[in-house]
Amino acid sequence: MNKLILKIKIKKELKKFKEFKKSFQFEFKEFDEREDGSIYYDNICVKNGKTEEILEENDKIVNAYFKSKSPLAKILSNLFPYQFVFRGFKIQSAEAIFQCLKYKNKKMQRLIFDYSGIVSNNIKRASDYNWRNDHILYFLGKPMNRDGKEYEDFIDELYISLLQNPLYRNALKNVGNRYIMHSIGEKETTETLFTRYEFERQLNCLKAFVNSTSK
Repeated sequence: MNKLILKIKIKKELKKFKEFKKSFQFEFKEFDEREDGSIYYDNICVKNGKTEEILEENDKIVNAYFKSKSPLAKILSNLFPYQFVFRGFKIQSAEAIFQCLKYKNKKMQRLIFDYSGIVSNNIKRASDYNWRNDHILYFLGKPMNRDGKEYEDFIDELYISLLQNPLYRNALKNVGNRYIMHSIGEKETTETLFTRYEFERQLNCLKAFVNSTSK
């Protein structure tokens, strides 16, 4: 697709998504952690404390993470190697964008665009900048507050750009009415650029948006 046409398409869909998100009703439920290490979600055992086995998919949830044996749960992970265009750059995975934000150097950031999967997640170890000190992230030289509105807008644009890959769009559709979970996600914004709450809210909203626009 022509870059200009794609840019216009993303801009239009992003506007629609933002309006949709304003009225989206998201119900987030905390985990019930038992003494034996088991984790329950809405009376569903997500993690067995004795066997460490993680529930990946059933008729109510899809638990998104890259190492899952469930194909659908795996391809909903940020680490999955979807190719898409973000702000004019060809990206190999959503995770590459999250990890590049932990760098200040623009040239190093652009190198990360070519990584996907576990590699893109591990590349954060090569950064000489610690975003946790002041919660400031960088994208090609422009700073953003981790907890600010600008960052939320950035994330929306990232996922709408990813949504232009029809494989990702169809993956969301195939979830059906089930809830998309990310049980291995971190809780605190001081520890990650995308908490479990943020991930689940974003993907469930995207799923609802895709289903509403495909009717």
